[in-house]
Amino acid sequence: MIDTYLFISSIAVTVIGLFTIGFVPSGIKAATNLFFVVITALLTSIPAIHVILNQPLEFTLYNFWFFGDIPIRIDALSAWFILIINLTCINGALYGIGYMKSYSEQKSNLSLHWILFLMFQSSMLWVCVIQHSVGFLIAWEIMSVSSFLLVIFEHDNKKTLKAGINYLVQMHISVAFLTAAFIWAYSATGSFDFKAIGHLFSLSPNIWLFLLFFCGFGIKAGFIPFHSWLPHAHPAAPSHISGVMSGVIVKLGIYGIFRMITFLKQDFMIIGEAILTLSVLSGLYGILNAAVHRDFKRMLAYCTIENIGIIGTGIGMGLIGMATGNSFLIVFGFAGALLHTLNHSLFKSLLFFCAGSIYQQTHTRDMEKLGGLLKRMPQTGILFLLGALAIGGLPPFNGFVSEFILYIGYLEGIKSLDIANSTLMIFSLASLALIGGISILTFTKSFGTIFLGSARTHLDHQPKEVIRVMLIPQYLILAVMISIGLFPQFYFTTVLKTIIPFLPVGSLPTIANFTPMIDIVASIGRNSLIFLGIILLVYLVRKAITRNRPVTVNTTWGCGYTAPTPRIQYTGKSFSKTLGKLFSFITIEQKKYVEIEPEEIFPLERRHSSHYIDFFENKIINGLVKKLVYSMNYFQFVQNGKTQAYVLYGVFFILLIFLCTLFKLI
Repeated sequence: MIDTYLFISSIAVTVIGLFTIGFVPSGIKAATNLFFVVITALLTSIPAIHVILNQPLEFTLYNFWFFGDIPIRIDALSAWFILIINLTCINGALYGIGYMKSYSEQKSNLSLHWILFLMFQSSMLWVCVIQHSVGFLIAWEIMSVSSFLLVIFEHDNKKTLKAGINYLVQMHISVAFLTAAFIWAYSATGSFDFKAIGHLFSLSPNIWLFLLFFCGFGIKAGFIPFHSWLPHAHPAAPSHISGVMSGVIVKLGIYGIFRMITFLKQDFMIIGEAILTLSVLSGLYGILNAAVHRDFKRMLAYCTIENIGIIGTGIGMGLIGMATGNSFLIVFGFAGALLHTLNHSLFKSLLFFCAGSIYQQTHTRDMEKLGGLLKRMPQTGILFLLGALAIGGLPPFNGFVSEFILYIGYLEGIKSLDIANSTLMIFSLASLALIGGISILTFTKSFGTIFLGSARTHLDHQPKEVIRVMLIPQYLILAVMISIGLFPQFYFTTVLKTIIPFLPVGSLPTIANFTPMIDIVASIGRNSLIFLGIILLVYLVRKAITRNRPVTVNTTWGCGYTAPTPRIQYTGKSFSKTLGKLFSFITIEQKKYVEIEPEEIFPLERRHSSHYIDFFENKIINGLVKKLVYSMNYFQFVQNGKTQAYVLYGVFFILLIFLCTLFKLI
């Protein structure tokens, strides 16, 4: 009962916070937002922890406005996502205090920004617990609109506004799919309760209904070909919003898919194979595009698509396990997916916060204009490097744990499934290994280009390390990341409780069944940490020995060339050019360059520029949009500006309704 009151009271706290932020002095709005974000997180996290430790929580909001009774259910799956949302939002709000100081003159804009941030957090929490179709869609819409307004904070920038509108349109396409699916379920069952969806799935094969749900949630998650909003919205948003969006809002698409899977009663195999295949392709597509892009926030956005693909492979694996009754495959798939959901929220928000620090100090997102920042921003550089190691799946960081579990799942599938699905598992395992390798290449390029070498261009002012309030949340994230890498037993035991509903009745593996595997992961993490500690110790000893020795600075030997300039350094493009050419059918490069003709003995000065375009956006989506606009032009005569025509439209509509009623068509 106490947990129920705590969760309901979070609504009152949110409402009070929305009004309070609007009226407090502008200098403390960010801190006030952080206060209410933390209070909301506490009020909702305590019940979530109790649910994971004990049993699900269920209560009903009776006669809630015109919606009727709205069932609120918090099971272990909801609780897992609630904790991820709250952790990421607290870090985002804390980081935003420092990041938004440069916009302090925009008082009204900042006030609205922090009000929307609190609303954004609350709406995401309620998406995880409402199990009433109409109530869920309203919470989903509030989440989408508030995040859209957060993205377009710099709405005076046309590119930002365009990215925001693109995001809003695609989110409403998502809502359209979800609305159609919920209407289908209501028309078949007569109930808005989510339990009715489970009843409908049990009656007959409903692959098409699940497909509607998957498209609606898949757009939010960022699976290809529903991903095209991500590379635009993430770079356009303030970096603390990018971190929260990449960390949790895309995960609510994953939550929705998991929630629908809990209601499935059949067709596990075909759905699992489809999701696994799509996810592998999403992972490969995302990391290939990340490798070639030179806007570091756009690069991180494509890495989000890659990691959503990795999460999706776990979902597909788990569904195949449900189809075959293989409990170990279910656990390895779903546990790997849910753990990677947490892991990605951590290292991706850390990397976006680092990217925000770089952008704040340099005012550019183009890594080709940077270089040598490690000397100016050493803490940001080290944090970025550690985040890069984590996202690359290297121990002792958290990314290694979830990816190792997925590798074990692939091997289990290869060993226990039929030839067709074993082949699919082999392909998935090889793809995950390839994704990991390209991820290392991507972040080697990014870290080297941004932080090492010399500055490639002259900046208006010298960059310096960001203020402490922006570094604290990054260190908090790093601490959680390392704790997962060193103590995976605790996190695996916790996530195991969330996947109990997916396991077949009478086949409930205990943590003892997985202890050897998790112990291996923990030992690898500890040994890797010792190895890194030895490297650090050698560095500190060397530094202590050479501290008082004179330092001589000479020019770098450059194959006899004695006048080096920053322009002769490796660029980000040169680092990934070969990979881009190898996969040029996916990583499409657009160039602006006039070729030198053979007859030009003394060619004029030329400029060369190039950028990579999104395959799906430019080859498919833009083509469909152009055809739609072309066809709609035929109906321009309807809006002709003549009042008589508009009156005639009204008369025609009334007459149409009268005739349809007369002949009992409606």
